[in-house]
Amino acid sequence: MGSGIIPRARSKKEGLAEQADELWSRFNTECDADGLTDFLGLQTLAARAMVESGECLIRFRRRSMRDGLPVPLQIQVLEPDHLDASRDRDLPGGGFIQQGIEFDASGRRAAYWLYHRHPGSIQQITGRLPQSVRVPADEVLHLFERLRPGQIRGVTWFAPAILKMRDLDEYDEAELVRKKIEACFVAFVLNGDDGETLGPTDKDAAGHRVESFEPGMVEYLPAGKDIKFGQPSATAGYSEYMRVQLHAVAAAVGLTYELLTGDLSQVNYSSIRAGLIEFRRRIEAIQRQVLIPMLCQPVWRAFVDTAQAAGLLPPGEIQAEWTPPRFEAVDPMKDVQAEMLAVRAGFMSLKEAIARQGYDPNQVLAEISATFGELDDLGITLDTDPRKATRNGQAKPTEKTNEQTDG
Repeated sequence: MGSGIIPRARSKKEGLAEQADELWSRFNTECDADGLTDFLGLQTLAARAMVESGECLIRFRRRSMRDGLPVPLQIQVLEPDHLDASRDRDLPGGGFIQQGIEFDASGRRAAYWLYHRHPGSIQQITGRLPQSVRVPADEVLHLFERLRPGQIRGVTWFAPAILKMRDLDEYDEAELVRKKIEACFVAFVLNGDDGETLGPTDKDAAGHRVESFEPGMVEYLPAGKDIKFGQPSATAGYSEYMRVQLHAVAAAVGLTYELLTGDLSQVNYSSIRAGLIEFRRRIEAIQRQVLIPMLCQPVWRAFVDTAQAAGLLPPGEIQAEWTPPRFEAVDPMKDVQAEMLAVRAGFMSLKEAIARQGYDPNQVLAEISATFGELDDLGITLDTDPRKATRNGQAKPTEKTNEQTDG
C-alpha cells in the first residue's frame, strides 16, 4: 500500500487537532508491540496478511504509563491461525460461537477466542494444541474483505487461482525435467564394439559403459565407428502457453499481467495506463472500504480514547481525515496537465487535486501561502509564481504597468 495511509486530526476545539497530530507522530513510532516498525509498517503487514491468508487479526495491547510510551497503547498483528476455529457452539441467552468468533443474541461480535501463541509452534514443542482464551471484541480488530452478506471469515485472494497455479507449476517442472533428461544424452556411438573409447569411461548401475567428453578434445575415430549427437527438441509454444496461463492467474488474483510478471514487452503507454486505471480503482476501493474503516479508524479511536483517559489530550471530539498514498503516474506531465485542465474547467477543486496526490490540502495551501509571503518580503520573483508569471514563465503585467499603458 505504498508509504501508508496517513491521518490528519480534525477538531472544532481550537488547538486540539494540533496536539493530537503531535502526539500521534510520537505514538506512530512506538505503537508496534513487537518493536520492529511503525504504524505505516503495520498497515503493510496487515494488508499483506489479508491478501495471503484472506484475513488478519489486530489486537490492542494496553500498557502502563511506567513503560515510558507516548501513549499506553500498542498494536499487535496476528495471523488468523491464532483464532480457535474449533470453537463452534450455541451459548445460553441466544448467543453463539462460530469458527472462534463469539456473537451475542443480536448478532454483534462480542469476543474472539484466541491462542496465546501460534498453535503451530506450540504443537511442535508440546505435541498438543494450547487452550484458547476469550478476548473481548473491543480489544481485537478483524481485517478482511467481505465478499458476500453474512461472511464472518476472510478468503485468500489466491483462492480462484490456486488450481491454475498448481497446474502451471507442474507443467513448468515437467518441461525442466524433460530438458534435463535430453541434456544427459550427449552422443551415441555406433558400431563401437571393439573396446576402443573416445574419452574417459565409467559404468552405470546396469554395467553399461558410459563415456564423457572434455572441452577441446580431438578424437580420431577408427574405421567403421560412427557417432551421432543428441539433438534436444525445441519447446514449441512454451512461452505463449505460459503467457496465456499467467494472464488467467492475473485476472483471478485481481492484478494486471504486467504487474504479476513484470513483463512489459506486450504493452504501450495507452494499454498499460488503461490497465492501471482499473487496478488503481480496486486498490482505492480496498483502502476506502476495508483498510480505513476496519483498521485505521478503530486504531485512531483507541488512540484518542487512551490518550484522553491518561490525561495526555484534553477532552473533546477529535476526528481523523485519512490520506492514502498517491499513485505514481505513468506519464507525470500528461497527468498533471489533465488535472490542471480539470481544475480550470471547474470539474475538480484545487483541494481535491492536492488530495489525489496523497497530500493534506490544508497543509499544502498553508505552506504555499507562507512561501509566497517570504518571497514577497525578500523581493524575490520566481517564474513558478502563478500570481506574477504566466504558464510559459513570462512576467504578468502589474497594475502600475497597466496604468502607464492606459495613460
